[in-house]
Amino acid sequence: MKYDSGVIKSATVTPHWQDLVKKYQVPDNWRSVWQIANSVVPYVATWYLMYRSLSVSYWLTLSLAPLAAGFMTRIFIILHDCGHGSFFKSSRANHAVGTVCGVLAHTPYFQWTREHAIHHASSGDLSRRGVGDVTTLTVKEYLALSKWGRLKYRLYRNPLVMLGVGPHFIFLLRHRFAGKNSGRRERNNLHLTNLGMLALYGSLWWAVGLKALLMIMAPIVIIAGAAGVWLFYVQHQYEETYWRGRGEWDYATSALLGSSYYKLPRALQWFSGNIGFHHIHHLSPKIPNYKLQRCHEENPLFQESTVLGIRASLKTASMKLWDEELQRMVGFNQIGAASGAEREISTASGSERVSHK
Repeated sequence: MKYDSGVIKSATVTPHWQDLVKKYQVPDNWRSVWQIANSVVPYVATWYLMYRSLSVSYWLTLSLAPLAAGFMTRIFIILHDCGHGSFFKSSRANHAVGTVCGVLAHTPYFQWTREHAIHHASSGDLSRRGVGDVTTLTVKEYLALSKWGRLKYRLYRNPLVMLGVGPHFIFLLRHRFAGKNSGRRERNNLHLTNLGMLALYGSLWWAVGLKALLMIMAPIVIIAGAAGVWLFYVQHQYEETYWRGRGEWDYATSALLGSSYYKLPRALQWFSGNIGFHHIHHLSPKIPNYKLQRCHEENPLFQESTVLGIRASLKTASMKLWDEELQRMVGFNQIGAASGAEREISTASGSERVSHK
């Protein structure tokens, strides 16, 4: 399904959409506590079962890894909601829980929250790319690159790199250091997170041994990292997403047109903390994850979204560049003709200059 442009225009020009989301923006502290319980406790229990299974069969251990990775993803969603101030009514509670979840999810809470806030404030704005988003070039920008520049971008956008190498670079390396937008609070929280991870995994190393620790954590981190990056990627990178330049960009339109409704099977929706209702989340990040579905179902405006099922979402892996003329994402193979035409024009211009000489 596609958005009806008339409905979207009405939603952005008037405060109508703000009235629709207002009643869903109040956290339910008991539901939040229950979500912590049904995410962290099962994660710890599954981790322990993986350890016990090592003495039986490593294949059994690996079979439990997707379950543990699902709980880790859900823990990250709790951190995510705390960062938006939507998980608890108390800011102090949000920060405390978010920091602890950051240790379990290998993410410095305040630093990630700041970068993610920039992403929300600039998603879909061509003039404000580069913080908290997936790097996306326009066709013209890509064609203007050197061969080395194009190769680097192609490698970056390759699914094996983005879902394989990328998550480990982000969660295990990049998140251990302060970012360029980090202030004192972010740096202090980063150090606290690193110390928490050192204490946690140092204790586990002492308790179960380094080999067992790596055999358990490696598959969990690989699966959870790939799932997390994919969820973030797919919900902004589909063909008819939204990108506009300075002066044309609009927050609400970007939220509704530039964020998909990723319709997942019920189990995957649960493990991903309803983040598939991404159009609503971007429109109103103050809505707790456990109220997103209700907001979607009770308001017809939000049901006219770009819906992506699992099969359709796989096609987004071929979307690499934003075509400003066609106003859609395209793949590298779709710009071959344009690139060839540009070379012909350049060659013709060069020949003409030579003839004049």
